[in-house]
Formats: sequence, structure tokens, C-alpha cells
Amino acid sequence: MNILNKLGIGSSRQTNMNLSPTAQGPDEDAPAPGNQFAQFGAGCFWSVELAYQRVPGVTQTEVGYSQGITHNPSYEDVCSGTTNHAEIVRVQYDPKECRLGRASPRALALIDMSSYESLLDLFWSKHDPTTLNRQGNDLGTQYRSGIYFYNPEQEKLARESLERHQQQVDRKVVTEILPAKKFYRAEEHHQQYLSKGGRFGLKQSTAKGCNDPIRCYG
Repeated sequence: MNILNKLGIGSSRQTNMNLSPTAQGPDEDAPAPGNQFAQFGAGCFWSVELAYQRVPGVTQTEVGYSQGITHNPSYEDVCSGTTNHAEIVRVQYDPKECRLGRASPRALALIDMSSYESLLDLFWSKHDPTTLNRQGNDLGTQYRSGIYFYNPEQEKLARESLERHQQQVDRKVVTEILPAKKFYRAEEHHQQYLSKGGRFGLKQSTAKGCNDPIRCYG
């Protein structure tokens, strides 16, 4: 994603680079009636957002920044490594409708899982949670692996899910599990980046249940 800087695409937002109580506070935004929020950090937020856009019952996705120390950071601020923000996908979902359907034996078991657990299942499948502050060629604290919970039930399910996933991999899982903090919506050109076509104009499907491979840079 750092190619955006080379192309001169960035934000002119003014940022207070001092420790901000606002940035450290909880996410006080309200989801739509009957919906819930979830926050996930799994590397570059473009491909992660598209994956969640395809999940039945997910009613909205946004990409942005959270878990940092400054108020209203820009993409360039986050990439500087000085703000401690992670690239986040905030998922809004209907718990009565949200299920991850995939043609595999594990998918069949999802019918007995909560909607949040199915979102966790997708989280683990979309990145390598054993690489610290890195996903592939993307390096930096903004690419760290994290689950950010809104209530005790989400925290409980997240920690149980991490324990199960740890048993399936040989290396230590470094995913952080922390309370969801204030969410700063990323610049508009980052929103639904791959479904809008990316820099090459090659739109990728957001159809619910779509299994098309995700091309990370569109």
C-alpha cells in the first residue's frame, strides 16, 4: 500500500501528534438498530474489507485506523510508524443473519456457531497471525494482527478462538486482543478500494458468498 505515497495520494488532514485521550477512548459510534460492530486488523485493509463485504449478514464495512495515540491521523501519519495505529476493518453485521458459508466440512459446522465466531473464522483465514507487524511484503506496526472487542462476550469468543487456532499452527500466534478504541475512518479513496476497481479499474465482486480469489491490489 505504500505505493500510494509514491503516487502522491494522501491526506491533508491536520494531526495532533501528542498523546490524545480521544484516540485512546472507546469507540462510541453506534451501529444500526439490531446490528453489532466488530473490529479486525489483519494487514492491508483493502483485501480484508472485501472478504467481509462478501459475508452474508454483514451490512456495512469501513476501513480506518485505531489503537493509536493521536487524534484523527492520516494515512501518511499511520505509515510513518509514529502513531501506533493499526489498519482496521470495522464490520457492521446482523447477528441473526451473519454466517460464513464455504464449501468445506468446516463450513458445515458454522451453522452451530455464533455470527461473531464466523467472523473470527474468516479473520484467521485471511492472514498469517504468526508474523509480528508484518503481512507478506507489508512491514510496520500498522499491519499487525489484532481483534478488538466491543463487549465481554466478543472478548471471550476471541480468546477461545485464538486458543483453537494456536493448536493448528506451529509458530506462536502474535494476535493482540484488546478493547475496541475510537475508529478513525480512512480517506475516501481507501473505502471499498478493491470493489471499486483499485488503481487499475478492475472491479472485484462483493456478492454475498462469492468465492472469487481476491487480487490484493486490484
